[in-house]
Amino acid sequence: MNKITSLFKIQYPIIQGGMIWNSGYKLASAVSNAGGLGLIGAGSMYPDVLREHIQKCQKTTDKPFGVNVPMLYPNIEEIMKIIVEEGVKIVFTSAGNPKIWTSFLKEKGITVVHVVSSSKFALRAQEAGVDAVVAEGFEAGGHNGREETTTLTLIPMVKSAIAIPLIAAGGIATGKGMLAAMVLGADGVQLGSRFAASVESSAHDSFKQKIVEMEEGETHVTLKELAPVRLIKNKFFHDIQELYTKSPTVDDLKTLLGRARAKRGMFEGDLVEGELEIGQIAGLINEIKPAQEIITDIITEFESAKKEVAAL
Repeated sequence: MNKITSLFKIQYPIIQGGMIWNSGYKLASAVSNAGGLGLIGAGSMYPDVLREHIQKCQKTTDKPFGVNVPMLYPNIEEIMKIIVEEGVKIVFTSAGNPKIWTSFLKEKGITVVHVVSSSKFALRAQEAGVDAVVAEGFEAGGHNGREETTTLTLIPMVKSAIAIPLIAAGGIATGKGMLAAMVLGADGVQLGSRFAASVESSAHDSFKQKIVEMEEGETHVTLKELAPVRLIKNKFFHDIQELYTKSPTVDDLKTLLGRARAKRGMFEGDLVEGELEIGQIAGLINEIKPAQEIITDIITEFESAKKEVAAL
């Protein structure tokens, strides 16, 4: 057992990212049943929908699972209340100050992990009392760090700065990627894009198919004035780039983005006008598979890669 499997009481140090519009109870329970840690993505759920997903997850797995909570979203007080009421034991927080909720959750006996994009924020999270951090590199899909630090450089820098367990994220979808992250100092890995293209992902089938068709260089980080986000280069993305040629204000960008565009893209399958969030590693994802098979593939390749490295 390593620090992550011990902390969460799971078989493998593999965590599924709590991605909006992708990470419902079906995916979370499938990953947990396969020996990883499944996370329900609260960011795209109204409070009553989150409660329903937690209850369904409890019925479909007897293994540990958690909830990912982006702290910039509305209804945060109600979401935290539901998490406590429903007996959730693990919470991953992101997009906000870890000091605000960590002590509240810890007092309720909940294990808390915070997602960071720099050593500075990793230290702040450690000082706030979290049990572990996810250090997410710039390769990651969705909302991203302003520092633009890649996983390859981020992991060893965060490792040297903190004493608590470290989970690597961003650009990891294979057993070899997992081994590389752990050689650099990670105790475990978090995968988003690989699980977005799983059978159990709640994303639209058109979005999943788009992921497996992706090639190198087909994503880009944009909207840094609002919150940096890595998107597939579709019509909506090119509309943003066109707007940038006119020196837009923040309000101009907000107007173009509008409401529910991520839902429109990833959940409803509008590949033209939707916001399609995915990581650079999508170029290596070529098949939609069940979560169980994804984890089996990763562990098999991880063990094989360890032997290859030992022979170098």
